[in-house]
Amino acid sequence: MALKFVESAKLPTQWAEFTIYGFEDDHTGKEHIALVLGDVADGQPVDMRMHSECLTGDAMFSMRCDCGPQLEAALKHIAEEGRGIVLYLRQEGRGIGLINKIKAYHLQDNGADTVEANEQLGFDADLREYDIAHVMLSHLQVNKIRLMTNNPRKVSALEEQGLDVVERLPWKHGENPHNSHYLSTKAGKLGHIL
Repeated sequence: MALKFVESAKLPTQWAEFTIYGFEDDHTGKEHIALVLGDVADGQPVDMRMHSECLTGDAMFSMRCDCGPQLEAALKHIAEEGRGIVLYLRQEGRGIGLINKIKAYHLQDNGADTVEANEQLGFDADLREYDIAHVMLSHLQVNKIRLMTNNPRKVSALEEQGLDVVERLPWKHGENPHNSHYLSTKAGKLGHIL
């Protein structure tokens, strides 16, 4: 693993003033961040969202997915709790990248579901990797997590890295008429608990 911590700084948001930690992966060239609020290194379980980048959902407010609302809900929840972490991992389009995601959108516009679209482009349904989370959490001195997710694969991945996921917090946010098929595909083909 070539991931290393680079720098941290204050990041005021509409919900709270977080500390942003920047990490670089020398092997892939990708940059990942952790947004942290409060004392997370006290040995107590930490509420955490492990969020994969979704430019269309997070920044363009796309209603094709539930990514943006899930991220916003996580930041708001952490601010209300006064303590927590968002790991923002640069794995656009379940790991296929932005341009390929747009190609997948085109296939979806023509009837494919999100899994079929990735497969038609020659990719697995989900290429995301979560081993970088261990390095980031080790830097933050966190080992016990209450994970905000509907994806059991994330829970398993963290546990396989030796982290203690003491609770999975169901994370249903952002359902709308434009993403109902997308959400049912996530549940039916990717095992998400919705």
